[in-house]
Amino acid sequence: MVAHVISGRYRIPIRNVWLLMLYASDAFRRINADTRNSLEENPDEIPDLVAEILTHEVERRLQRNLRLGWQTREAVVNRVRGRIDLRQTVSRRLLERGTVACRFDEVTIDTPRNRLVRAALSKLSRIVGRAELARRCSFLSARLGNMGVNAERPNRADVSVNTFSHSDSRDRLMVAAALLAFDLALPSEEPGFTTMPTALRDIEYLRVLFEKAVGGFYFVVLSHSGWQVNVGKTIRWPHDNATPGIPAILPSMKTDIVLDHAGSGRRVVIDTKFTAIVTPGQYRVESLRSSHVYQIYAYLRSQEDDANPVAAKASGLLLHPSVGKEIDEAVVIQGHPIRFATVDLSGPAMAIRRRLLAVKDPHPSLVVYGTPFFPLL
Repeated sequence: MVAHVISGRYRIPIRNVWLLMLYASDAFRRINADTRNSLEENPDEIPDLVAEILTHEVERRLQRNLRLGWQTREAVVNRVRGRIDLRQTVSRRLLERGTVACRFDEVTIDTPRNRLVRAALSKLSRIVGRAELARRCSFLSARLGNMGVNAERPNRADVSVNTFSHSDSRDRLMVAAALLAFDLALPSEEPGFTTMPTALRDIEYLRVLFEKAVGGFYFVVLSHSGWQVNVGKTIRWPHDNATPGIPAILPSMKTDIVLDHAGSGRRVVIDTKFTAIVTPGQYRVESLRSSHVYQIYAYLRSQEDDANPVAAKASGLLLHPSVGKEIDEAVVIQGHPIRFATVDLSGPAMAIRRRLLAVKDPHPSLVVYGTPFFPLL
């Protein structure tokens, strides 16, 4: 099923939003290559495959015991534990009864991370297609509950995949799969698995999702072949003779994605836009949006530096979803190749993959009969 998202006057077709969620997720970076290939080849089965990953990781962690944490408790006890709460102890005359009010830390299995995993298992049990897998999710959720893990879903910030230490790195994939499960399980207006989730009609959400999906895809696919992928890199305007107040008011620039290949000295600056790549102009003639061209131009020219040859010859890519037709054009402006291309999000997963790999090269001529030529891969 192809859903359409309204962006201004345009209807952007998306065949499978879950594929974008997969590319944008931390789980996509951490699962092995065989599982990634299965997920890409069968995007409609992503919930089932994510459930398989999550249940496998939970079962593996249960064999070695789930990681415990600490929680702060306040209780009236018959011996001192932690810190004494003097106000409660005196006002309630607890000492006369041989007790004392204390505040102390104790070991618990009911951590935010374990609560997230249990809540994700419960959510997946209701959206997966295979009955056996649904029962497996329900069983593991109940098992965690019997161990003392609360069913309430924690705040996402409490279980960020960026807060792991070396000692608990084994939980990374489990937590990443649980987070992805909640992205896949956004509420829909109608029953079934092919509806457009309500939250996904938020165009701002989709702009960010498209950017993260493209960045996540390039990180996974290109990192092993010598490319460094930077997402959301902040760059600054080079300047001289600035007045004292300029640093406080001069804005910085933030690129969507920057690809660097040290071996070849190549740099590709990618700017993603979730709207049509061209807009009707005077006399109904379509043209590229001026503001978008100025933006990618500023990213490239502002970073030119004789001491940095990579930046001096960097190429740019302005990437949009297809709206009605595919566009793939390129030009060299003052020494910088700039490519203007679209990706058809209504196409099959493998076609999207091939397109993303192809458009990172500076000129469409490097694509022969629909197959990208990769001299560096």
